[in-house]
Amino acid sequence: MSNSSSRLQNTFQKRDKNEKIMSLFITAGFPDLDSTVDLILEFEKNGADIIELGMPFSDPLADGPTIQKASTRAIENGITMNKIFDIVKRVRETSQIPIILMGYINPVLRYGVSEFCEKASASGVDGLIIPDAPLEEASVISEEAQKHNLDIIYLIAPNSTDERMRRVDKMSKGFVYCVSVTGVTGARQGNEVADSVSRFIDRVNKNVVINPKLVGFGIKNHEDAQIISKELDGFIVGSALINTIEENYPRDDWEVNVFQFVKELKFGNI
Repeated sequence: MSNSSSRLQNTFQKRDKNEKIMSLFITAGFPDLDSTVDLILEFEKNGADIIELGMPFSDPLADGPTIQKASTRAIENGITMNKIFDIVKRVRETSQIPIILMGYINPVLRYGVSEFCEKASASGVDGLIIPDAPLEEASVISEEAQKHNLDIIYLIAPNSTDERMRRVDKMSKGFVYCVSVTGVTGARQGNEVADSVSRFIDRVNKNVVINPKLVGFGIKNHEDAQIISKELDGFIVGSALINTIEENYPRDDWEVNVFQFVKELKFGNI
């Protein structure tokens, strides 16, 4: 078994049965080029189990304003695909936290699928989430990903049929990404999410039986995370984390506040 798939699998296997796995999304190169490596390493120290590293793209259709803005800033900062691979390499010098690259298919196609998968794997990436390459069109990337031991994680949403959920479960490796609400990313009101989510999660648990399941989109705090992921393996936070960075950067204590937010997301107010 390759290192890469084992990192993700180990994360789920070794968790305490009452513990929820926390996956954090951060845009590579945001808020500045130099801080991404430190952020990842400190997120891990403050309770993150998995990192989703966003590959900025100039036309991010599924992202809400928060992540769009972070992408734009990262592109202005001069982030490139090669710099993203370098970030992962630097994290790998001291950490084995699973890292998943998340982004759109366009930059991957432009880079060259085969070369992209090869370099991602060589730098220490564990998996890929490409929301605009659904099952039907994913073979363009899934074969190369498999060749280079990269897990491909697919998304399901409340409007996914039961049959589609079962197919996603079969095709995914690592975990299945459960999008709690239909629409673009962004933090939402807890009860708005909780009501519709419980119906969705019942269906998820009925149909997704091979892979672990993480729920994302709309989680803002520890309470949301615990309620929404109660019947699943864990949760994903992106927009609320980016917002927290945005609100604090570049004050002297910006990182302290961001790491405190991460710790509270995972453990509550201890």
